[in-house]
Amino acid sequence: MFIHEQTEWPNFRWDEAGLASLLAQVRHCQGLLLGRMASLGFDLQQEASLLIRTQDAVSTSRIEGEILNTASVRSSLARQLGLEIAGAIPSERTVDGLVEVLIDATRNYAEPLSEERLFGWHAALFPAGRSGMHRITVGDWRNDEKGPMQVVSGPLGRQKVHFQAPGHARLHTEMRRFLIWFNAPDRTDPVMKSAIAHFYFVTLHPFDDGNGRIARAIGDMQLARSEKTEFRFYSMSAQIQREKNTYYDTLESCQKGTLDLSAWIAWYLHCLMRAVEAAESILLSVTGKASFWRHHASVSLNDRQSTMLNRLLDGFDGKLTSSKWAKIAKCSQDTAQRDINDLIAKSILEKSAASGRSTNYELIQGKDR
Repeated sequence: MFIHEQTEWPNFRWDEAGLASLLAQVRHCQGLLLGRMASLGFDLQQEASLLIRTQDAVSTSRIEGEILNTASVRSSLARQLGLEIAGAIPSERTVDGLVEVLIDATRNYAEPLSEERLFGWHAALFPAGRSGMHRITVGDWRNDEKGPMQVVSGPLGRQKVHFQAPGHARLHTEMRRFLIWFNAPDRTDPVMKSAIAHFYFVTLHPFDDGNGRIARAIGDMQLARSEKTEFRFYSMSAQIQREKNTYYDTLESCQKGTLDLSAWIAWYLHCLMRAVEAAESILLSVTGKASFWRHHASVSLNDRQSTMLNRLLDGFDGKLTSSKWAKIAKCSQDTAQRDINDLIAKSILEKSAASGRSTNYELIQGKDR
């Protein structure tokens, strides 16, 4: 029996006393992080939030097996947030759609979640009306014409059914009930409600595809409500991606269990606390970048050099070579090498000690960074 087949569904329960200490720890970590980020000032807060949102969008797609170009995601986010960044590149419509969903969920966290809003999110995720090669119902609840909605694994003919969602006939009633519950004033701690909302939505699985991404967006929307800020300073999706196997195992166990969600909530809170702790690296990156530019404020750089240095500071994929510089900066190989040699002379770049087929370069890790 799946959880939605229980006679008292969806009257969830949990061990409030047993979870109280863990919830208090999570709230404390949240408060400390928000306090530290508030001390950075508005510009650095925006920079940190952009890094987190980029990580979040890439990770929520990676959980579903879709690999997005990080630079494309970052450029899309910057455009839609009205930020100017160096080295912005074009982005695909699917990337823009995902970014639109994630921004709307957290920027407009105080707005009610409605059927129309969910349909808009779903249409943004699948602008071509297809999931891969398959045509799907977009901007509406699934119709189950091809059979029940199941989460399966394994080769064809020997598939294992991990979960089967409520049938189409129940969806309109179930989703109305979910939206009423989600939009109602919080009777439980809003962070706790984020955990329940994530589980509740993904258990209903109302769309042909995209349910996991939308469930995580809803969870983030509720976390934004708990913090009363549109800035994102940690990524639940990034942490879930790191713990993907446990995520799916815990979901499956609880979806086949009773209406007691204590195990799921405990896992979610632990995951959230680790996500907050992981945000320390983002804080170091942002303050390090600010320190780098303060230290080199008097150095004369051309636009190509400024753009490429920002790319390196934001976490460059792979090793920097003169050919990559030329491709990204849209210049000749000779111009790229001159730019690099100039930065070496100014003690900003150095040749990497690592040997290989191509000479590569890295930032000089000075104590001012």
